[in-house]
Amino acid sequence: MEKLAYLIPLAACVYLLVSCWWVREYFRTEKLPKAAPTNTAQATVTGAPVGVAVTAEAPPPVSILKPVRGLDEGAYENFASFFHQDYPEYEILFAVAEEDDPAVPLIRHVIAEHPERPARLLTEIPPLFPNPKVNSLARLTEEAAYSWLVISDSDIRVRPSYLRQITAPLADPQVGMVTCCYRGVAPRTLTAKLEALYMGVTFLPQVVVARRFLAMHFALGATIALRKADLERIGGWGPVGDRLAEDTHLARRIRAAGLEVVLSRYIADCYLGTTTWREQWDREVRWARTNRVNRPREYPGILLTLPLPLALVLLPLDPRGAWGWSAIAGALAVRWATAWLVTGFTDNRPLRRWLAWLPLRDCLSGLVWCAGLCGRKVVWRGTIHHLDRGGRLTTGPALAALSLETSALTNGTASAHIGRGVDCDRSGPLLGRKGMKRKGSGREA
Repeated sequence: MEKLAYLIPLAACVYLLVSCWWVREYFRTEKLPKAAPTNTAQATVTGAPVGVAVTAEAPPPVSILKPVRGLDEGAYENFASFFHQDYPEYEILFAVAEEDDPAVPLIRHVIAEHPERPARLLTEIPPLFPNPKVNSLARLTEEAAYSWLVISDSDIRVRPSYLRQITAPLADPQVGMVTCCYRGVAPRTLTAKLEALYMGVTFLPQVVVARRFLAMHFALGATIALRKADLERIGGWGPVGDRLAEDTHLARRIRAAGLEVVLSRYIADCYLGTTTWREQWDREVRWARTNRVNRPREYPGILLTLPLPLALVLLPLDPRGAWGWSAIAGALAVRWATAWLVTGFTDNRPLRRWLAWLPLRDCLSGLVWCAGLCGRKVVWRGTIHHLDRGGRLTTGPALAALSLETSALTNGTASAHIGRGVDCDRSGPLLGRKGMKRKGSGREA
């Protein structure tokens, strides 16, 4: 009977093989042309769902909303990449909660260097909601000049085709939201390399699998595109203002309104730089606990994505025999092989240089899963928060009072104004989504 336990890591290996195949099928599409089509009647854009075509006519103008807190490594290049989009008309709006934030001078410098592109910086954002990212997004939405919105975190760096690919599915009126995967780039420390491995060969395949089984009732906050009218239709930012995973809850509301959430084939670059063990542990435990309270039924299934930790746990059943060590060897072989293939399917081959660290990465993921199994305390931007059973943020009497005030506003006559951002001066499918970066970064949730 003990031998039957080895069916568990075997099932995890089967998951890796299946998810690898699905990643291949989903991202096996033609490359987006470097230049926008001009003489053809129609041009299919990579990143649009199957069957969605975008006409050669100029697409609607877009407002890019970027909530920022602190300076990430490579922040100048991250911000500047949004000023060089192959898109006819768009504006870029930055929001920083405090005027003395170190990101303010850099943002003003980037804006001054690109006078050809409409861009503004908003500061002194009042704390209307427990979630500071939602505070910024509410103000940004109020100030946005255009009806199509693209929300992007500050540590994201994009290619010129980004805006066309991300907004292409919105040409279909049945699509209410578009999101995309991301990959870690330019890691400088071991912990950053481990985070890049997690993003590229653990989390990304999970997102593709969840797209099939969870009917896209989630979004990844690194990039979200939607229409301002649809945001107003679901009540605006107020209903998600006290949620740590505001992106996922926003997607759920979009789905409840009868609209689709689309996963684009575009993969954004998340600039990692340096991290420490403490920062990474706090961040990943926050992801795990947020996931557990938001998707308690799916949380145990995360173990089936980690065959090596499962095989190691079973080793005491047969420490000297062939079963235990064969399970470990098989898990390693399948894990390395599928990771190698996934990096190729997603054009992330530089990650292969660090695949030797994948066993350590998976063991760390197993420990994070255990830590996320209990407790509701999370560390976010150096502040300790607590999550209630529904995944709402609580930090004590001050935040409780703010939550009550927000609830009164959203349930009263002012709810429409908060939903539209008027008078407002804003966890992925399985393992969660990326959180705020170290040093007070703009990765808000």
